[in-house]
Amino acid sequence: MVDDWRADRIGSALKGENPTVLRRLDAGFAVIGDTQFLPGYSVLLVDEPDVERLSDLPRARRLAFLSDMERLGEAIERACRARDPAFRRVNLEILGNTDAFLHAHVWPRYEWEPAHLVGRPVWLYPRERWSERRFALGPRHDTVRHAIGRELDLLTGFPSF
Repeated sequence: MVDDWRADRIGSALKGENPTVLRRLDAGFAVIGDTQFLPGYSVLLVDEPDVERLSDLPRARRLAFLSDMERLGEAIERACRARDPAFRRVNLEILGNTDAFLHAHVWPRYEWEPAHLVGRPVWLYPRERWSERRFALGPRHDTVRHAIGRELDLLTGFPSF
């Protein structure tokens, strides 16, 4: 029996069992990242488990996914800028090299990042950074996750809750 939602992130989101889901969007789920070494890091998961790449979707669904990605990026920008004056920008990436389902990474970037990394891709951070317990998603990230959710609500036109 698989009781770990991580084994099927999309399926668990569809069933309402993925605890990282921030909001259901038009073509996917906005989820907060498992690691938070860059506070506010989130991912957009497609809502169709068998979709591996953007080109697998019909054009209207592709555009909906890209619109969701842009909306999540703006929500993160607004939330992180309000929380940290060192916020710089948001990086949006659709890679798909590890997980075989369509998803987009949304990375907030900050002035306090190490000088040799601040202007480089996030993937150049040391591997241990990704799994260090001190950066693992937990209750201390509730403030940022709620802020992103509120911004998504505002951008979508739904009332905040």
